[in-house]
Amino acid sequence: MDYWRAIVLYGLNVATYKIALARCLHGFVADGKTRVTMHELAAAFFALYLDRLQKGMPQLSNPSRLTRMETIVSRFRLGQVTESQAIDFVEQNAFVDVVPRFHTVLDEPVPVRFYEQDREGLILTDAAFLVFESPQAGNLRDEVDSRWDLLEAAFLIRRDNLELVNDIRKFYLQGGYPRTDVTGMIPVLNGYQKGICFYCGEPMEGLECHVDHVLPRQVLQHDDVWNLVLAHAVCNQQKSDALPDRAYIDKLIVRNEHFIASNHPIKDELVRTLGPTPTARLRFMDATYDRIRSAIRVTWAGIPGYRPDIDPFYRSLIRSLAR
Repeated sequence: MDYWRAIVLYGLNVATYKIALARCLHGFVADGKTRVTMHELAAAFFALYLDRLQKGMPQLSNPSRLTRMETIVSRFRLGQVTESQAIDFVEQNAFVDVVPRFHTVLDEPVPVRFYEQDREGLILTDAAFLVFESPQAGNLRDEVDSRWDLLEAAFLIRRDNLELVNDIRKFYLQGGYPRTDVTGMIPVLNGYQKGICFYCGEPMEGLECHVDHVLPRQVLQHDDVWNLVLAHAVCNQQKSDALPDRAYIDKLIVRNEHFIASNHPIKDELVRTLGPTPTARLRFMDATYDRIRSAIRVTWAGIPGYRPDIDPFYRSLIRSLAR
């Protein structure tokens, strides 16, 4: 029992998945199950989060991100996926970290395991039944729920504008879609960047290259080309899911105008999405950036020493567009 409480109370929680798994295990023992398929676990996980997220409380310490569970529950409530599709998504995406690491406290495995995993799913051990069939079972369940409440409250401290964040995410979720493979866009994007990283202005030749969403995908929920650029892997990792400084948005605006002015094959898509004139497109970008900026208060300043506004290649494009 002490090891169970250690997992619940002292396990690392950057999100609430470990607490949700603890709640599911309690429910399986109460139902007398000794073996649970991953699909059954996914169904229980989804039902738990569907109920839990009615209050709209954050489930992750990073205020700029959504957990996979928050995303799929939102899509289900918007009618974008069926319950069956949502549960399949949970089964495929939610357990990669939490199931293998559940029994870890302070980076060390506890000596008692409450389940084992095989190809089919989870096999509950005698230790799980000893815990949840003990006289303290009700108190232990309450302790798990209290821990979940505490985590949400701690995450909320970093999100003084939670209602606004949720409204903005819902706005973009309605027009969004699941992540797609964007590696096919590399030749298109490199036609503009010519082997130069969008974020530091240095060559990418011979180095790992990433396709990045300038405005965080966690908010926009789409892979539209107007928001995609190429970057060094290390630059992309430094930016992560942050909202970049306004100077990078201005650079993105010029890039999109360059595509349109050069009659690139993606011109029609950009015009259809961003607007028919440079003024309309600027209004679209300003409104989008300001809306996200109101939810994500902290911006990423960029790579130290690099200034997009004095990048020679960037300045040459501005001059060419002015002509």
